[in-house]
Formats: sequence, C-alpha cells, structure tokens
Amino acid sequence: METTFDYLVVGGGSAGCALAGRLADSGSDSVAVLETGGHDHHVLVSTPAGCAAMLPRAGSHNYGYRTVPQPGLNGRRGYQPRGRGLGGSSSLNAMIYTRGTPADYDRWASAGCDGWAWDDVLPYFRRAECNERVAGRDDDPWHGGSGPLHVSDLRTPNPFGQRFIEAAQQAGYRRNDDFNGVDQEGAGWYQVTQHGGERWNAARAYLHRGDAADHASNGGRENLAVMTGTQVLRIAFEGRHAVGVVVRLDGRETLLRARREVIVSAGAFGSPQLLMVSGVGPASHLRELGIPVVHDLPGVGANLQDHLDIIVHKRVAASELFGVSVGGAFRLLAEILRYRRERTGMLTSNFAEAGAFLKSHAGLDEPDLQLHFVVGMADDHMRRIRLGHGYSCHVCVLRPKSRGEVRLASPDIREAPMIDPCFLSDPRDLDGLVAGVRIVRRILAQPQLAAFGGKELYSAHLPADGGDDSAIRAMIRAHADTIYHPVGTCRMGMDEYAVVDPQLRVRGVEGLRVVDASIMPTLIGGNTNAPAIMIGERAHDLIRHGPRVVLRMAEVLAV
Repeated sequence: METTFDYLVVGGGSAGCALAGRLADSGSDSVAVLETGGHDHHVLVSTPAGCAAMLPRAGSHNYGYRTVPQPGLNGRRGYQPRGRGLGGSSSLNAMIYTRGTPADYDRWASAGCDGWAWDDVLPYFRRAECNERVAGRDDDPWHGGSGPLHVSDLRTPNPFGQRFIEAAQQAGYRRNDDFNGVDQEGAGWYQVTQHGGERWNAARAYLHRGDAADHASNGGRENLAVMTGTQVLRIAFEGRHAVGVVVRLDGRETLLRARREVIVSAGAFGSPQLLMVSGVGPASHLRELGIPVVHDLPGVGANLQDHLDIIVHKRVAASELFGVSVGGAFRLLAEILRYRRERTGMLTSNFAEAGAFLKSHAGLDEPDLQLHFVVGMADDHMRRIRLGHGYSCHVCVLRPKSRGEVRLASPDIREAPMIDPCFLSDPRDLDGLVAGVRIVRRILAQPQLAAFGGKELYSAHLPADGGDDSAIRAMIRAHADTIYHPVGTCRMGMDEYAVVDPQLRVRGVEGLRVVDASIMPTLIGGNTNAPAIMIGERAHDLIRHGPRVVLRMAEVLAV
C-alpha cells in the first residue's frame, strides 16, 4: 500500500470531497482522501427519501452523536446526526441548496477574514453549481450551469408544499422563487442537490464524477486515492510541522506521510476533536487528559454555533402526505415501483420541500428566521412514529447568539467528543423562537391549510392568537433541538482565539489546514451544505495559487 502522498485530506465529507477532487484535477500531485466510514454506493443514499431511514439512528451512514445535557432544554440531551462515509452529511441531509445572504460573508470579511466577502465567495458557489435552470450556461449572475454539483427543482413536488406557499402569501408574506437570487426573503420551494431524481452528494459530484455505480470511487484518476474504512487516530508532528497522520487500517496502525500538507476536513465535531487528540488545542484541557501539547491554541473547539429548531406538527387526513397507515403502506409499495421505473414520485421527496426566510419584526435588514415545511409529521428527528398522516413546519433563528463548545471525552478519537451547544444560553434566541412559533401558527391558520382541519401535536394547547408567551417558551424548552447546522469550532480569523487564518492554515503550526464548516466565524442565514462545498472550492485555489492570485481569479470568475 502507498503510504506517502502530496496531500492527505482527512474526511470525505462535503468540503473534503470538493477539495480533494479539485486538487486531483488541477495537477499531478498525489491526493489521498481518508474516510472512517464506508462507500456511498447504497440505495438509501441515492434515493432521496432514504434519508428517513438513515437519520433517526446511528449506523453505517450516521454517527448519531448526542449532546451533553442542555440546561436550556430542561436538561435534555440533544441529538446530532452527522454523515459517516463518503459524502459525509451530504449523503444524509435533506439536500436543500441555500447559501445565506451577502451580508453573512461581508461580516466575515469585516471581522478580519480578508478574501471571504460576498463578492469573493459568489464565484465559487457558481463554479461548483450545475443548476438545471441555467444548465450549460455560465452567464447567469447568481447561478452556475456547468459545475459538478447538480442542483434542481423537485421532480415531483407534493401539493401540500404549494398550499404552504399560498398560505404564507395569505398571511402577508411574498413569494420567492429563488432563495439564492437577488433577495432571500419570502416563501417558496427549495432547490435540492439532486439529478434525475437521485441524490447528488459531494462524493458523486467531486470524487466519482458521476454515477457511482459506473465509476470508480476516484473517478478514474490515478493520482487520487479514496481510502474508506480508514480511521485517522492522530496527526503526526515533527516539532510543530504536520508530516502525516497515524491511521488504523485493517487492524493495525500505519503512518501515512504528506509531502506538502495535511488537510483536516472532518466537520464541526471531528475537526476540533482530531486537532485536540493530536496536541493542538487548549493546553489545560489537553493536559487533563494526558495529551502532550504540540501547540496551545485555546480557540480549538470553542465558538460552536447551531440552528436550534422548533416544530409545529399537524395531523391531517390526507393521503398525499407521508404517514403511517394501511393505505399509506400500499401507496408506498406503489411509489417504490414507480421510483424504480421512472425516478419520480414520493421517493424523490426531500421531505422539507418548501420553506421561507422571514423577518420576526419590521425594520430588520435581512430575514432572521427560516421555515422548513415538511410533508410528514417528522417528530423527534423521525425517531417517534406517529400513526396517521400529517405535515409539520420547522422554524429556527438564523443567527443565534448562544455559543457552545466541543471537548474531548477521551484521548482516543474513537470515543465520541463531548458536544455542548449551550442552546438558549442567550435569552435572545428564545425570544426569536417565540416569534417564529407565532408566525408559523399564523401561516398554518390560513385558509389554504386550515381547510384540511387537523390537530396540532405539542402546540394544540396554545391560544389561537399565540398570546401566551410562557406556554410557547415551555413548549420550546421541552421539544426544540438542532436542525443539523453545527459550525464554528475551528474559527477563521486573525485574533488570538482564531484557529485558522484566512488561508485556512492552522495558526502556530506548519503544514496543516482545516477545510470545512468548522472554520465559519459565524453561522450563515440558511442551510450549511452549499457553503461547506464553497469552502472546499475556495480552499483549492488558496492551496494552489495563494491569496493574491485567488483574489484576481475571483474577479475573473465573477465576470
């Protein structure tokens, strides 16, 4: 087995796939992707609705982490599903393609992250994207038409999604047919990372280069090694220079060396965990666990941010919706056959088909709430099965003020880290969720949805006008949890608590970068998969060309 490569990419998730594929395509350097999990060649991964089977529990495609008890959630432990295997969470998620707002990235730049303003990152979003609305063209100012990541409209949208959009309009909110266009605000359909009725995850886009069933995992590239089932135990240092990683493969430990760089792309939980078990992190914490300190970097694992989410469910007697019933079982069998024949029907659903970006109150410059309308009841991450059919509407505060952390439970990376999002530690987040619940219930009360009747699950006791804040707050503390957007634990910046600089190099050591959503200084206003892929795209140019050339290239790409 080859044990020396030019670049070692630790983690085959969204950013890692994008970076590794681009590096392999742009030069003759050898690149190895090291992924603990297995391949993504699985029917539950390729079938969009398959996420309903993978999301609720830990397994071969899901780490299924849990948080430490959360005081803000009545002492409950939150559930944190994260993708395991090639594609990472892009093999597990709801495939929603959103980017946030321009102001999100301009705030990064104004905080010292030079080169990460909106005008700098938009060209990389466009380069990654092959949006079916502009397929084959690259003259659209907002979307790309020839990138590796397919983005499409839902192939068989559920009629209740349209009813939700119309109900939002009846409640006074405008329609928006492109959340990634000129303006984010409004209600509409989500675009999804699908192609031909199948999930198009990051591995399919950047590693396999197409149909995983017809191509090798490395897309036929001789200079790209895709190593699944490879547990990275720690980064190997000579002094403060990262020279490789120690892996467990086929039951034994092996040192893989990097001629140029080690690149950590293990996600908001895995990246800080790997840095810390390797001796890079808060020195006092590492010494408590007996880990030799390579470099005291106190920001590693800090600054954890996530979108806390509360759901309003409604049980409705409508067979178009997902649910558990005798009739629903027969319909599902018919839909399975339809999907196998045509790649259409209910199995192409991402469940969260429609949604909205709204302002909790007038006077805000940009939306501060996001809604996901789900064509099923989706209770407790689909871990609690409800008889009958129904729909649900999620709402989260887009830019939460609460900050948490990731810490080690053990010096052994194979033991899950301690995840503490500190949900609702800042009272402003609870205020925002209360406003969001009010808005959701007002939308669901509009004629387009109210005509179907039904009964709310956890919110039925609330006054119709939403006037009892204490009852809403109690419901949030009893039932809210993540909607799967953890970021920030290897924060980018130039201050003493920043983990990486704007070129994504780990501060205080050499030969080491972090490239994934953990580098985000602050959460963006939306789903985080597309930004993670953008980070991988941009990291490629920073590695290949350096920051000055990258700025000029961004100007060219923007034209």
